[in-house]
Parts: sequence; C-alpha cells; structure tokens
Amino acid sequence: MDTLVEAAKWVLLVLAAGFIGQFGKSLAQALLARRKARKAKEASLSRDPAPSPPPSPPPQADPKLLKKQAKLEKKRLKAEAKRAKKAGKNGSK
Repeated sequence: MDTLVEAAKWVLLVLAAGFIGQFGKSLAQALLARRKARKAKEASLSRDPAPSPPPSPPPQADPKLLKKQAKLEKKRLKAEAKRAKKAGKNGSK
C-alpha cells in the first residue's frame, strides 16, 4: 500500500511538471508572438515619411585627432616615396 501511494505521488509530480512545462512553452510562444507583432507595427510606422530634423552643424574637429591624422598621412607619404625610390633603383639595374 505504501508503494502505491509513493507511485501515485510520483505520477502526480510528473503530470504537474508536464503541465507547468507546457504552460511555460505556450506562454513563451505567446510573448514572442506579441513582441514580433509590436516590432512589425513599429517597423510599419517607421516607414511612414516623417519630417526630418534640420541638419546639425558639423562637429568641431579634435586637435589631437587632426594631429594624429597628419602624422599618419606623413608616414604614408614617406612610405610611398620609399617604394618609388626602391622601384627606381630596381628598374635601373
């Protein structure tokens, strides 16, 4: 008799877990469907032509950034001159 009660407890536990699992799955699917519908609605709203804001003035250049860019450009020109010089030496042989 004791084993029958123990077995019934396990059966009820498994059924409850299955019910909770199925409910959770259905809930997750419903939430995903709602989210997908909301995103589709937002996308359709964003496709409507809306007045664009006036263009903002260009940002001020950072002096450090300008200095770094100038340094990189100088390096590039130096490497280019070096390649040209090397190509000239190889061509004269």
